[in-house]
Amino acid sequence: MNITELKEIAKKVRVNIIEAVAAAKSGHPGGSLSVADILTTLYFEKMNIDPKNPKLEDRDRLVLSKGHVAPALYAVLAERGYFPKENLKLLRKFDAMLQGHPDMKSTPGVDMSTGSLGQGLSAANGMALSAKLDKKDHKIYVILGDGEVQEGQIWEAAMSASHYKLDNIIAVLDYNGLQIDGSNEEVMNIAPIDAKFEAFGWQVIKIDGHDIEAISNAVDEAKLVKEKPTVIIAKTVKGKGVSFMENQAGWHGTAPNEEQRKAAIEEIERGEA
Repeated sequence: MNITELKEIAKKVRVNIIEAVAAAKSGHPGGSLSVADILTTLYFEKMNIDPKNPKLEDRDRLVLSKGHVAPALYAVLAERGYFPKENLKLLRKFDAMLQGHPDMKSTPGVDMSTGSLGQGLSAANGMALSAKLDKKDHKIYVILGDGEVQEGQIWEAAMSASHYKLDNIIAVLDYNGLQIDGSNEEVMNIAPIDAKFEAFGWQVIKIDGHDIEAISNAVDEAKLVKEKPTVIIAKTVKGKGVSFMENQAGWHGTAPNEEQRKAAIEEIERGEA
C-alpha cells in the first residue's frame, strides 16, 4: 500500500474518531487524533494480522497502553474489517461491543484490555517473553502516551524488557506534549525522554509521528534491532487534523457538540491526502 493510500485511510480514521466520540458524547478525541497515523500505518502496512482470524496464533500483537484513546484503535479496526463501522456509533453505550477502554473479551482485534495507565508495557513484556519461550517470531507493538511514562511501572517494565533482551517489542511513544492537566513540562517533565530510554538499554528512534513514510521506515528499522527492545519516539500534535482541537489540552477528554462535529469532519475531509 502506498503513502497516498495510507493518508486517505488515516483521514477516514480521523472522521471515525470524531463520529464515535460525538455519538457517545464522551471520550478522548485529542490523543486519538494524534495517534491515528501511527495506528493506520501499523494495521494497514506493518503488522502481520488477519481480520478474518483475529486470534491467529502467530499474529503480531498490539497493546494500547494509553487505553483511553480506544476511539482511535476502534476506528482503525473498523476500517481494517474486524467489525462493521456501524458499531462505532455505539461507543460507550451499555451492552455495546466498544467500551470506553479496550476489552479483549468483547472486541475482535483487541489483544489486551487496558485503561489503567502504566500497565501496558508490563503486559507486552509477558507476551514477548512467552513468544521467546515458544520460539515464535511475531512482534509485540505497544502504544505509550507521554503523560503515561510519568508512571513508575513503565520504567520497571522498561528495565525488565532490556534485561531480558526483548527485541520482539516495538514501543511507540505518542509524544504530543499534553495531558489532561496541561503540558508535560508543567505536570511532570519527562525530558530528555530519549536519553532515559537509552539509559535503560533501549534502541531509540525519533520521528515525526504524522509522517507516514517516516513511521513505516522506523518500524522497518526497529524490526532489525537485535538483543534489545526499541522505542519509536513519535512527535505528534494533540488533536491533529482539527485546527480548533490542535495543541489544546482541553480536548484531552471532551466530546465535540453537533456544530463542532460537523466543522471537524469538514476540515478533516478537505485536508491534504
